[in-house]
Amino acid sequence: MAPSLEEPINVHSYDHLSFKHAKPSIFKQSPSKPVYEPGLTPLEDHLDYEYNDLRPHFPDLKWPALEEVPYHERGLEGDSRFRNLLDSATDVFDYNPKIGTEVSGVNLAKLTDAQKNDLARLISIRGVVFFRNQRDFDIDAQRKLGQYYGTLHKHATTGVPKRPGLEDVHVVYTDEKSKEQRAFFAPSYLWHSDVTYEIQPPSYTSLKLLSGPPRGGGGDTLWASQYGAYDVLSTPMQKYLETLTALHSSEIQAEGSRALNRPLRREPIVTEHPLVRTHPVTGWKSLFFNPGFVKAIVGIPKVESDAIIRFLNEVISTTNELHVRYQWQKDDVVFWDNRICNHSASYGFAPHRRHAVRVAVQAERPTLDPNGKSQEEELNARIGLPIPNKDGSGQSNYND
Repeated sequence: MAPSLEEPINVHSYDHLSFKHAKPSIFKQSPSKPVYEPGLTPLEDHLDYEYNDLRPHFPDLKWPALEEVPYHERGLEGDSRFRNLLDSATDVFDYNPKIGTEVSGVNLAKLTDAQKNDLARLISIRGVVFFRNQRDFDIDAQRKLGQYYGTLHKHATTGVPKRPGLEDVHVVYTDEKSKEQRAFFAPSYLWHSDVTYEIQPPSYTSLKLLSGPPRGGGGDTLWASQYGAYDVLSTPMQKYLETLTALHSSEIQAEGSRALNRPLRREPIVTEHPLVRTHPVTGWKSLFFNPGFVKAIVGIPKVESDAIIRFLNEVISTTNELHVRYQWQKDDVVFWDNRICNHSASYGFAPHRRHAVRVAVQAERPTLDPNGKSQEEELNARIGLPIPNKDGSGQSNYND
């Protein structure tokens, strides 16, 4: 559940900011020598901010309930070796075996259709793909690429850009006057997959950072693999969860908008989805659960439902090998597949401005193919590794 966004007061100086023990030089970098103050990073001046038209506002619009739309999976058309996409790449590497890949040397604003298909396939497999320094990839190019993949999602409550005609763009915005929000949310609750309460939750989603803290200033984003979350479960637990569905609700977002006297562009919705789904590109099974929007498991007693939700919250938020953490820089772009990833913001970057724009594509209705495969078992078989041991009844001398 993404925190609510408050329209801040425009600030024209940093005179109101003070740091105990901080030197004035923390706000200025010497051209010849680095300036270092532990835990503090230089602040950027936004007097002539170039993205004022992409700051958030909350227009009083009314939209009908979403209806099912056709979805064509571009990832199925991608090359299995991603040769089109990587033809111009200067580097590509994984962050860890489960999730996260960074690609260098590719200009997202100039992709061919074949490269777009390869990108979709890569995101489907790796969950999250990072591209740095994409200055050319402006909001118009971002929307155009999203539209190649499908119908763009329009959010019912969150801020959209002030520039007209961008109602299908979601704005992430915190600035020098925004209220600190981490006290309002338990850390595990911040883990979510975007708008899973919709009848067709998103697939390919892009986020571009327009302005953010400098390196070391905080504001990182974390992602968790739902392929990996399914694979860490025992076989009996996997089979049990495959029989269940969950209720995903947007009511908490609607309540936040009402409390702030903001318009609801669509009425809140509760949708039932399978707790385990199969990805149409990879054929791998994944958990389809997130702490932010799942409110109940269907068909079982509440005490059992609550226990499963607590258990899966822990799996998602604490299983470190499922996680990748990204330290943003200005003009970076990240793509992820909401069908197979949860993500979480991180706090602690005040008083820096953090401004990003997101485009998300409506995907297919979630479904489970009982004959779907396990990511871990398929990849292990490919390199000759045994099926992982899931018997925790023995002893081990943990040493790291």
